[in-house]
Amino acid sequence: MRRTLRFAGKFAALLAALVAALLAGAYLYLRQSLPKTEGEIRLAALAAPVDVLRDRYGIPHIFAASVEDASFALGFVHAQDRLWQMEMNRRIAAGRLAEIVGAGALETDRFLRTLGVRRAAAANLRALDAETRRLLDAYAAGVNAFLAADPVLPIEFWLTRSTPEPWTPVDSVAWIKMMAWDLGGNWRNELLRMRLAKTLPLARIHELLPPYPGEPVPVIADLKELYSSMERDAVRLAQFAPDNQGLGSNNWVVSGARTVSGKPLLANDPHLGLTAPPVWYFAQLSAPGMNVIGATLPGVPGVILGRNERIAWGFTNTGPDVQDLYIEKLDAAGGYHTPEGPTPFQVIEEIVRVKGAEPEKLRVRISRHGPVISDVSRLAQEEAPRGHVIAFSWTALAEDDRSTQAALKFARAREWEGFLAAARDFHAPQQNIVYADIEGNIGFVAAGRVPHRRPGNDLKGMAPAPGWQARYDWDGYVPFEQLPRSYNPAGGSIVTANHRVTPPGYPHFISSDWQPPYRANRIQQLLEATPQHSVQSFARIQADAVSLAMRELLPKLLATRPRSEGARKALELLAKWDGAMAPGRAEPLIAWAWWRELTRAIYADELGDAFRSNWLARAVFLGNVLSGDTEHERWCDDVRTPATE
Repeated sequence: MRRTLRFAGKFAALLAALVAALLAGAYLYLRQSLPKTEGEIRLAALAAPVDVLRDRYGIPHIFAASVEDASFALGFVHAQDRLWQMEMNRRIAAGRLAEIVGAGALETDRFLRTLGVRRAAAANLRALDAETRRLLDAYAAGVNAFLAADPVLPIEFWLTRSTPEPWTPVDSVAWIKMMAWDLGGNWRNELLRMRLAKTLPLARIHELLPPYPGEPVPVIADLKELYSSMERDAVRLAQFAPDNQGLGSNNWVVSGARTVSGKPLLANDPHLGLTAPPVWYFAQLSAPGMNVIGATLPGVPGVILGRNERIAWGFTNTGPDVQDLYIEKLDAAGGYHTPEGPTPFQVIEEIVRVKGAEPEKLRVRISRHGPVISDVSRLAQEEAPRGHVIAFSWTALAEDDRSTQAALKFARAREWEGFLAAARDFHAPQQNIVYADIEGNIGFVAAGRVPHRRPGNDLKGMAPAPGWQARYDWDGYVPFEQLPRSYNPAGGSIVTANHRVTPPGYPHFISSDWQPPYRANRIQQLLEATPQHSVQSFARIQADAVSLAMRELLPKLLATRPRSEGARKALELLAKWDGAMAPGRAEPLIAWAWWRELTRAIYADELGDAFRSNWLARAVFLGNVLSGDTEHERWCDDVRTPATE
């Protein structure tokens, strides 16, 4: 027995030692996948030596003898640090996720293949200038130089049993389009209005999706009458639209007259969805004729937002209506109706490879308005109106989109005119770009392509349009010179926070889906509260957590009738609250829970799942409450404080 126990003990110890050795070996092996940040790497493709210095935050500062070598080095360090992220990004854009993760990604792949992001990116390369093409090629060469060294790949490649293919310029351009997709999605609201029209009059739809505060109700066609002959709605297509709930970006700039230093100050906090690793990657690129530092996108050459030696710039999303849905009426021959008569669809055959299964053939139909997205799944086909399909128009799918070269031009701009020249090439997604330069000038332009809709378009891009009627076709784009802009305004400051940026009487339709102005108003309050600003005062503004929306809503919340001791105590807490959404405090959680239950109680029956997944419907409802709508007042009075019941 003792001998058996000694044997078992030795075996257990041996097994533990073996496991420890395996873990240590795996740890040491995987450590080799970390980037090499010291020493020298010899790469034949470089024309001259390049220095990559990493600061204490790990941010690379690249010093090269040419812009091409700097772009090459950026591709190399991106691949060192973010190779798996880059691999996923390009597979998403190309509709090739199922190749490595299996059939669970098929629906996403079908949709993105149908949308044609990569096809559009390939077409865009022909529209880019020669320098941009050279830098895209140099960047791809840098990524591929890293791959050619046969590095130890991140563990995700091992888990999915995949290996990265050589990088191409199309991969870079396609990811910029996916960023535009992430910042778009107004077609979700088109579908929502289409669904509501099935049971509600137009006036009620405008109550559920009201206009921007202070703007009149838009005059559009009666949706119920427009869709009366169509037997089914298409609301479930909204599942493919990006969900931007909770996202919102801010930027602002003040002139030197309002700063301690006498020079302009510019701040930017572009909020995107939280990911690991982050969307952004900070870097400096220094070469003859260019010295720029700021936020880059792994997979894309150039600094997207940042500063050079003379100017600085920052982005927020304008939120334009650059996506329209068209209901195409099918003909007996398998084509569709146009103002000139029946015409066939353009058809593209795609092969979608699936891990562990046979490849799938996908037949993509494209109308004169864009890809037919109601073909991408059985569910979408069932929800499309009978005898019709739904096509998708989007500015980012244009073959002459030059957004990629805009970022490279921003890096070299020296003054307002050069900045505007770069912004002219920024087509998608439309962004509110604030500007400052060392001469003391500040400015802003809402750069990007916005469809120009004909005077006879009585839908204004707010609901799916009959594709066989020419009045709903886009009539080009709003001229760049007529996009919203400002230069050295009298007040000495410019603020954008996804709110309405068009002045009163602006002649062009940009959007009906602006975000409420609470963040912009709060930033303006804080700017006005300090006569002379500094980096420190800007940092305090960026860290500010006061919600003006909650401050306005608080009196209505406090007027609710408590129905338990817990609710009474919650209201006592709220009575002393200033609307600061501070972490670790109960008041923000109580107020948000009440707000969430209030909106659900009012609208759940009418909008169902579409409302619960639609951030805009919930956000604009706040405007109705604050404006004193009598029906909403009744609900405010009746809904309990749910967090303490």
